[in-house]
Amino acid sequence: MTEPVTVMILARAPIPGRAKTRLIPALGPDGAARLQELFIRNTVEKAVIANIGPVILWVTPDADYPVFAECSARWNTHLSLQPEGDLGFRIFTALASTHGPALVIGTDCPALMATHLQDCADSLKRNDAVFIPTEDGGYALAGMRNAHRLLFDDIAWSTPSVMPITRQRLETLNWQWEEPATLWDIDTPQDLMRLSPTDFPINRVLDLRTQSPSKSELS
Repeated sequence: MTEPVTVMILARAPIPGRAKTRLIPALGPDGAARLQELFIRNTVEKAVIANIGPVILWVTPDADYPVFAECSARWNTHLSLQPEGDLGFRIFTALASTHGPALVIGTDCPALMATHLQDCADSLKRNDAVFIPTEDGGYALAGMRNAHRLLFDDIAWSTPSVMPITRQRLETLNWQWEEPATLWDIDTPQDLMRLSPTDFPINRVLDLRTQSPSKSELS
């Protein structure tokens, strides 16, 4: 029997002015929040399709948002509250909360597919850890069999140094790891042009500038 691999998704509520703030110049506060809502659904659906283990949505600032309740009901995902602290502490807390192998992902990497999750789950059968780096020097996925604080403490998050420092610390721990792919994420308005025309047609994305998170769908 294949050992289940838990998928943890770190998700920020789609609050206008607080979600995807670097996209506000292109989409406005409501549009950026709406896109965040769509990213949440898209990420949860892929994690469920991967079918490698339980899916837990780690939310912030709280669970009282319709998209979180919708994901829980539609895909039977569990909801947990992210702790206070920097990104490293939140990733570590999620990984350390489960017994057995686990993957942690965010919601801003639409290039991450269910097959990537399956590949990473398979990697953990023969390695201590697995990472999917992003082109900007960070990573879109961190997975391991046992969480270690060294990999997440005192890191300048959202900078090009994240993955290089992580590799150095993996070597310090003498861990074996794999990096099955390098992907891109959505951080700036220029990144919007890379969205899949099937899942996120750019003309419809730009239409989000005049839509609030609770009033529209991309379909």
